Amino acid sequence: MKTLRVHYLLILFLLLFQKGFSQINAKSRVIILSDIEADPDDAQSFVRLLLYSNQIDIKGMIATTSCWQKNRVAPESIKKIVKAYGRVQANLNKHEAGFPTENELLLTIKQGLAKYGMTGVGKGQDSEGSEWIIKTLEDDDPRPLHISVWGGANTLAQALFKLKETKNARELQRLISKLRVYTISDQDDSGIWIRNTFPDLHYIVSPGDDYGSATWIAINSQIKGISNEEISNRWLAQNIQQGHGPLGAAYPDVAWGLEGDTPAYLNLIPNGLNNPEHPNWGGWGGRYELYKPDFSKQKKGNSGVPFEPETRAIWTNATDYYRHFIPNNFGRAIKLDTTQYNDNKASLWRWREDFQNDFAARMDWCLAEYSHANHPPVPVINQEDEITVISGQGFGIDASDTYDPDGDSFSYLWFDYPEAGTYKKSLNISPENYNNIWLTAPEVEKQESVHIILKITDKGTPQLSRYKRIIVTVLPK
Repeated sequence: MKTLRVHYLLILFLLLFQKGFSQINAKSRVIILSDIEADPDDAQSFVRLLLYSNQIDIKGMIATTSCWQKNRVAPESIKKIVKAYGRVQANLNKHEAGFPTENELLLTIKQGLAKYGMTGVGKGQDSEGSEWIIKTLEDDDPRPLHISVWGGANTLAQALFKLKETKNARELQRLISKLRVYTISDQDDSGIWIRNTFPDLHYIVSPGDDYGSATWIAINSQIKGISNEEISNRWLAQNIQQGHGPLGAAYPDVAWGLEGDTPAYLNLIPNGLNNPEHPNWGGWGGRYELYKPDFSKQKKGNSGVPFEPETRAIWTNATDYYRHFIPNNFGRAIKLDTTQYNDNKASLWRWREDFQNDFAARMDWCLAEYSHANHPPVPVINQEDEITVISGQGFGIDASDTYDPDGDSFSYLWFDYPEAGTYKKSLNISPENYNNIWLTAPEVEKQESVHIILKITDKGTPQLSRYKRIIVTVLPK
């Protein structure tokens, strides 16, 4: 009987592990709300998004209004980009499986009302877009539904308004708990209404319209002390727009700012670093913490959206203290730069060269054969990625089985991410660029968490990076 019980428990554990593992590795579902044609950057962001459509489950692309485009929606502009994608989809599948067909994506294109903000929210204000959000949210799918808002949020607001009017409190709460919203600042007056009306809704935003203070602006900001070449018009022409087929040709020139909407989905890309369920862990789209912002420190922009204090905690701007590694000609191949950056924008631009190179490589996939393109390396650690140690205990992490599918040489880089864990002091990792490391757990008085990042970068063209995040729980003696 004891043996049978042990076998039963083992089988139960394996089933639970399989279920948890499959959920962790499931593709993120997303619906895009876009005020496309208000600014060329929406079209730019759609071009990049479609190159990850095999890794992100696109459930809807909804044309909306915003403070910059109050009386018009342009679904036809999304369709034009999807049709360009359709001409290269077969070639993309040569490099990675699972790219949806043009027709599958066309079916997800919808539109909201051509009304601004809260004038399009209330009884009788349902639209094709708001109904699509409700339908997708009610689907029998356990995965969270991400709403990536690139313009105004009123199509989402209308969906939530109707759910509040038609669902009982328990069902409404269940549906709200499945939503994950990331808004590129506030671009109409419905965003603050949503946050005030649904205080439990998971909502990432740099509130108001002071774009200069927002985390997302780092995607196109020129940062002192680095080259910024990867966001230059010359780089875009060479790596994205020209010589990369119809999808690259559909990428318009910058008018106001490069891809200001892309950060709203960058953290959905499964690269070993991103984890959309934990905005405070940081990733390609930046890092965010849950708190109520100090309204006295906010600045008012000129968009006309409401300028008022938050009534609840939101996921919003978080500061990273960052020093980047630079090449070293002699001795150890890398060294830390002397410049330190302390702001919320560093949480995003610190990864910018990596995600721009990744974009360029995928754009190459549009036309190139597999053997003539670069593909990301595969980090492998020879243990679990969550470990528990005691204060003062030595422990190692081995990544010597890491490989590159193209046979490229690659480099290791280990670093800790104090802002992502509860232990805020930096660890001494040396050498940072070997295939394994040995560390001594810090002395702690209470249980603490430490995030260690392994970054693998190949030496192909363009250089591609992938990551492993190791979370170390440190217990006091």
